[in-house]
Amino acid sequence: MFTYLNRSTDMSLMNEDLARAQMSARLGEAQHLRRGHQMARAARLTRKAEQAAQQARLALARAL
Repeated sequence: MFTYLNRSTDMSLMNEDLARAQMSARLGEAQHLRRGHQMARAARLTRKAEQAAQQARLALARAL
């Protein structure tokens, strides 16, 4: 009976460890995806700002 309880407890602990590892992996993947989205957004905003600056330079050149 005692060894059965030990095995049951061990299995429970292994399941908890597996759940923690899976949760940690999912959190890491989510952070990685979030960083990728942030970098893509920053690149889009940079391109947009460069285009606006170019348009402003062209407008200034035309005005002179």
